[in-house]
Amino acid sequence: MKQICVVGVGYVGLVTAACFADLGNRVTALDVNEQRVENLKKGIMPIYEPGLDELVKRNVNGGRITFTTSYKEALKDAEYAFIAVGTPSDAKGAADLQYVAAAAKSIAANMTAPLVIINKSTVPIGTGDWVSDIVKGAQPKPIDFAVVSCPEFLREGSAIADFTNPHRTVIGSLDKDAANKVAHLHLPLRAPIVITDLRTAEMIKYASNAFLATKISFMNELADLCELVGADVKEVAAGMGYDARIGRHFLDAGLGWGGSCFPKDVEALAFMAKEHGLNPRILNDVMEVNYDRRRTAVEHVEKMVGGDLKGKTIGLLGLAFKPNTDDMRDAPAIDIAESLLEAGANVRAYDPVAMEVARPILPAVELFDEPYKMAKDCDALILVTEWNEFKQLDLEKVKGLLKSPVIYDGRNIYDPKLMREMGFTYRAIGRA
Repeated sequence: MKQICVVGVGYVGLVTAACFADLGNRVTALDVNEQRVENLKKGIMPIYEPGLDELVKRNVNGGRITFTTSYKEALKDAEYAFIAVGTPSDAKGAADLQYVAAAAKSIAANMTAPLVIINKSTVPIGTGDWVSDIVKGAQPKPIDFAVVSCPEFLREGSAIADFTNPHRTVIGSLDKDAANKVAHLHLPLRAPIVITDLRTAEMIKYASNAFLATKISFMNELADLCELVGADVKEVAAGMGYDARIGRHFLDAGLGWGGSCFPKDVEALAFMAKEHGLNPRILNDVMEVNYDRRRTAVEHVEKMVGGDLKGKTIGLLGLAFKPNTDDMRDAPAIDIAESLLEAGANVRAYDPVAMEVARPILPAVELFDEPYKMAKDCDALILVTEWNEFKQLDLEKVKGLLKSPVIYDGRNIYDPKLMREMGFTYRAIGRA
């Protein structure tokens, strides 16, 4: 049993804390947001993530995880301190490291014994060295510590499964003993462990996310060509995916990627390249293609409703950037809704879990608690998020509720032939 402190109780931090506790460690999860910590003490989760509620409650009841706003309390007897705070993009596209810096300074000021400090946040190359300098400069008296990079590879909606069954664990440090300690902490996960230096570990995280984002943007660009030549992008993707060199994952054409990782990480990697005098042509195009999907979707819907969106009522099926999460960060639904509103449309929406998060972000969008109510008297529906619930909709009922039977399927979940046979004016992405 190890004593672990986790700084930050967002998507990464809370999952990391709960999973390490479930492995039998004693974990203190810290956040400077007092309300968030108080809610966690009451069993109220700050995020929606399948299975997280039960996992946290089980380990709270087992005495393996506690929550606090006090660094002094969190670091008492701690052997490891994970930094899992946000690194949002700043105005220039660089990663904003103010929360990492604040965490490093607070750890330095409150540590009382040797400590392994582990960067879990996605941070620019060289941040590990920078954190080390911050800690050294902020310590009241010298205490041994080591900085390790251990980037997360968690997907929202399946974060617990990704933590407990990782493809690999990446560990970067200039201190071999510290790297081995962190490796030992991850041994129960029984996954390959890659030990390298700090900067290489940091780059592995950025490179991984940027490559996956590239696959998605590539398929979206290919989808446009598929439409023009009469090919089906879903079948193309399936045929490609059997090739082990390509793989089946991240080949779905649609409205593109969003969320907290891909957008900021691709942008940050491009920014780093520019800072070093390079022209990141592929990364720039990956971002451009992705955001074009949102604009194109609105243009297609405009044509489908007669060429003018003014006064039309458009319903959005889904708001979260992906299923099984309430995360609205950089969600395609935001840009789509705002473009529709700017064109004079009335916009409605329904999402199984993300509506409370979406409400302050999209105040002009009318939210409904049920998809059929939302669909009533709409001029068109846009399928934005591929929730399983939408795959099982009574489409005959939907057709009867719509003012005109128009559906733009932004996630390719319906069969085009069947939809047209049912009498829908239907358009998917990359499917003739």
